[in-house]
Amino acid sequence: MNTNTKTKKIAIVTGGGDCPGLNAVIRAIVKAAALRGWESTGIHGGYDGLLSPMKISSLAFKDMDGLLVRGGTILGTASSGPFSAKTGQGMTRQIDAAILDQAKANFDKLGLSALVAIGGDGTLAVALQMFEYGFPVVGIPKTIDNDLDATLMTFGFDTAVSCAVDALDRLHSTAQSHNRVMVLEVMGRYAGWIATHAGLAGGADVILIPEIPFTFEAVCKKIKDREAEGKHFTIVIAAEGARQTGQDYTTTAPAGREKEIRLGGIGQKVAQTIEDLTGKESRCVVLGHLQRGGTPTQFDRQLCTRFGVYAVQMIAQKQCGMMAALTGTGIAPVTLADAVNRIRTVPKDGELVMTARALGISFGDTSETVVCCY
Repeated sequence: MNTNTKTKKIAIVTGGGDCPGLNAVIRAIVKAAALRGWESTGIHGGYDGLLSPMKISSLAFKDMDGLLVRGGTILGTASSGPFSAKTGQGMTRQIDAAILDQAKANFDKLGLSALVAIGGDGTLAVALQMFEYGFPVVGIPKTIDNDLDATLMTFGFDTAVSCAVDALDRLHSTAQSHNRVMVLEVMGRYAGWIATHAGLAGGADVILIPEIPFTFEAVCKKIKDREAEGKHFTIVIAAEGARQTGQDYTTTAPAGREKEIRLGGIGQKVAQTIEDLTGKESRCVVLGHLQRGGTPTQFDRQLCTRFGVYAVQMIAQKQCGMMAALTGTGIAPVTLADAVNRIRTVPKDGELVMTARALGISFGDTSETVVCCY
């Protein structure tokens, strides 16, 4: 039923890496907007789509069938190009004013009332610049890395963790059968949320994350201690941003003007060094983009739906420059300025790490096992 006599035309854009649940968010936005009597428009290929009328199409209520469970994004996405705000190791750059002028002119020509930007730190950093430039924009937090500040959780994270846990479950059986060390490398960039959550849920023996620099001496000690206990296999999970004490990140590609460094390779480095130092046969599995694809979990589906509906509510209440965030009591608006340009990392002495240590899980450092008291 139309609950708003003034028709609005809102646009939706997805940016950054693909992520389970993007289509579920699009579905929720379009349906909630349609029931208000509003029109929805899709911007294809990320923000770059605002520069070309050929990359803009209408989105109707009837087109949303099947999107709740469908992976990827029907709008396509981009993580580089003229709208890239993140370079190097999380550094921010200003978008060219001429690009913003062109995008704003097309935005106005299309008669758009608001823009919903769905993405992580880079995408929402662009959204903040666009808002400051005069775009009526609201944001929705998306990243499997779960590193966005001002929200308890981003959508896509739960699905990525579930994928990693499934991989650990499978690696346990082959590691035990062959008395091997199995290293699983997962995504996360500069935050170890995926590795820590999956390591706890998947029974890893060693968790390596960016927040806690590791030494191979400590990692190998854990393996040798397990050998002494008659446990001749070990499971290691390593975040792609994990690094040795005093060392830089392991990368597969350098930073550029329109992109950040490409992290990766730490898993193979860890596996090879363990084999060299202990003589234990060690193998590495890189989960990679499997974490980004496929059907979202039930948690992500409902979180995406809640975020999408709330974005429409923020537009209705003229709360532009805001992002929908998961709080301790539900979904609430926070400013884009409070959500971007700083990442949320795993607290080194937080409950999550302390729980793992209390179970005897090593983080590859020199800390002793800690007993948790709640």
